[in-house]
Amino acid sequence: MQLVLNTFGCYLRKKEQCFLVKNEDRVFEVSAKKVQSIMITTSAFLSTDAVKLAMDNNIDIIFLDEYGNPYGRVWQSKLGSTTLIRRRQLEFAFDARGLDLAKEWIIRKFNNQIEFLTQLKNTRPEKASKITEWISAIQDILEKVSNLEGTIEEKRNSIMGYEGSAGRIYFEALSYIMPDRFKFEGRSRQPAVDEFNCLLNYGYGVLYSLVEKACIIGGLDPYVGFVHADNYNKKSLVFDLIEMFRILVDKTVVFLFSQRQVKKEYFDKIHKGLSLNKDGKAFFIEALNKTFEKTVRYRNRNIKNRDTIQFECHRIANRMIEDSGN
Repeated sequence: MQLVLNTFGCYLRKKEQCFLVKNEDRVFEVSAKKVQSIMITTSAFLSTDAVKLAMDNNIDIIFLDEYGNPYGRVWQSKLGSTTLIRRRQLEFAFDARGLDLAKEWIIRKFNNQIEFLTQLKNTRPEKASKITEWISAIQDILEKVSNLEGTIEEKRNSIMGYEGSAGRIYFEALSYIMPDRFKFEGRSRQPAVDEFNCLLNYGYGVLYSLVEKACIIGGLDPYVGFVHADNYNKKSLVFDLIEMFRILVDKTVVFLFSQRQVKKEYFDKIHKGLSLNKDGKAFFIEALNKTFEKTVRYRNRNIKNRDTIQFECHRIANRMIEDSGN
């Protein structure tokens, strides 16, 4: 489970082998064996004993800003795996193998979007014709990405361009199926200008922290990316890998709007946009955790959505170890 501290002034300390949480409403204990990560979304107090308990049990502590973006984390000091993986990661980044990996990730993202839009189309026959056009457009872009050859350095701009084009089509389709009062004009970030993007941005921030953790455990260097170029202090690989899993957030957000569960009261107006308030964060994080904990069939095994991220990072790391480039 994910332990979330989202009440201003709450307190986290250790009690034997449990985390004791105190806030304005209640006091409760959670066994460290049941916690996978601790997420802190507001001002809170932590005891050093609680931090050590988390480190001893391989539990990372993640700090999120008001938009859901992780701005820091406390993590154990050990490497996730052998340094050979990091060496191979650098080798892959400079030859055709890097492009092959990048294509796989982007194609999987496009296939996720196509599958999701197809599901939406099948449950909305009155809008099927228009959605079919958008699906076809994304399929055309997918084909262009599939045909790319060379190195990632040579084709990075092409991939980014194709990804941007497909994204505009995809979100136009999602806006089309939204309830009228929640329709939106494309993507908006930090801050979001509408409720849909506000939830989406916050969800992507939570997802980002899961992908970063999976990279670390899998022995991958979060800073050595393929599609996203290296920049100072930018965890480029996390931005690369998150593309395969954004669909988990997308489906959660669309479901909440489709089921009329989203309330205007969950959002506060801020300068040039909106932010999730305390009630909105609690509502949305609960929905996200249900999605992450759902068991699915993935590569011939039954595992939770959350664990597919770790599984994929281990698979990539193993591929790098096994492929020496000879």
